[in-house]
Amino acid sequence: MICYKCRKEVENAKVCPNCGADLKIFYKVKNLSNVYYNDALEKANARDLSGAVVSLRNSLKFNKYNINARNLLGLVYFELGEFVDALCEWVISKNYQSEDNLANKYLEEIQENQGRLETINHTIKKYNQAYSLCVEGNYDMAAIQLKKLITMDYKMIKSFQLLALVYIKEGKFDQAKKVLREAQKIDTDNPLISRYIKLVIKELKKRPRVKKQSNDTISYMEGNDEIIRPKRFQYYSVGSSILYLIMGLFIGTLAAAFLLLPNAQKNANTEANQKLKSSNETVSMKEGEITSLKAKVKELEGKLKTDGSTADQMQNTKNTYEALLNAYVMYIGKDYVGSGDLLASIDTKYLSENAVNTYNTINAQISDSYMNTLFAQGTASYKKSDYQGAITSLLKVVNKDQAYKAGDAAFYLAQAYAKAGDIASAQKYYQYIVDSFPATKKATTAKNFLMTHPAAPQPAADPNAQQQQADPNAQQQQPVTQ
Repeated sequence: MICYKCRKEVENAKVCPNCGADLKIFYKVKNLSNVYYNDALEKANARDLSGAVVSLRNSLKFNKYNINARNLLGLVYFELGEFVDALCEWVISKNYQSEDNLANKYLEEIQENQGRLETINHTIKKYNQAYSLCVEGNYDMAAIQLKKLITMDYKMIKSFQLLALVYIKEGKFDQAKKVLREAQKIDTDNPLISRYIKLVIKELKKRPRVKKQSNDTISYMEGNDEIIRPKRFQYYSVGSSILYLIMGLFIGTLAAAFLLLPNAQKNANTEANQKLKSSNETVSMKEGEITSLKAKVKELEGKLKTDGSTADQMQNTKNTYEALLNAYVMYIGKDYVGSGDLLASIDTKYLSENAVNTYNTINAQISDSYMNTLFAQGTASYKKSDYQGAITSLLKVVNKDQAYKAGDAAFYLAQAYAKAGDIASAQKYYQYIVDSFPATKKATTAKNFLMTHPAAPQPAADPNAQQQQADPNAQQQQPVTQ
């Protein structure tokens, strides 16, 4: 222990060995300070913060160097919203004991967290503004400010008290009571809050709760509102409630039908008209294309009759336009395979620029459908053992895109050739699979086939026959004997 007079360590001596001061009374005073501190600690745990403040002040009155009491007083002040008082207590505590002191931690947490410090300052400013508004008599604006304050993270007990006073001033005792009950959750035995609650309850008791009316109604006050209702309520049975519910649903359905159906029908008619208009435009455009192609064919027929020098070229051009016309007609009829076959036979060098555009448009539109349909037909024919049909369909696909579907078309074509007995053609496409798709199951099958069906060797050439072919007039020489 430290001597109160010379501030030197005296351990447990009753008389200071350094200055001779009597320490008996000092021991009693220090113990009394600790008693008040323990009492304050119990009250703080029970959220009797006001009582804890009184006990802690008494503790510090007897021993101002009681660091634990001073730190706890700062915490209680902080919980009550007395932020400035809390900081003051912690600063004093730090000055009395600079090391091994929790006050250092509390101060550092506040100083390092600028957001928390700004929130505390904002809370204090808002409270001061609300207080000024109350002094000026502007209670409505003050109530708005105080309502915001009591919902913030750092609550001030004074905000609850001031808001309750505003409500009491305006006669809103029910709301004042509610605010005071919320304040009691922070500080259970605050004497000022208890005083306000007694006042509010006293005023509420003065009000008549129920008042009979001559027209068989009763009224009562709820806050500042007067509630009037019939004295007797009409209660409905379960059956009648269900009946009313069904009737309500039926009426609602009829109302929806009358209100929504005309609008839905109007939208449907509008959509149908738009589709019809779009279809007519498409048909007109396609008819224009067909008319243009027919006119071109007719023009070429006329030229064939008058110009005989270029008859072959004119005939080829005429045939090309006829094929394009038929392909276009098939495209309109959604015969994509027939249209694609005709397009494949067309040489675009005989077409004009507009005709080439038509050709490209049709080809782009049917390309995917054409290839998919032919591939599906080819594989279906193969599975039905119609190998010639499979070869016909798949050969068209492979000629247009040899790697179609990652080589599946070429593989099925090779399989069809093999099943049909055309080993040479099968070897050709199997070899393509091995070269183009080596790390696949198709390539493994192709390798096995090529190993079991090697290419037939070419017959050796006869040198005499080659010599005779090279010089048919030369005579055959006899070997010379020695």
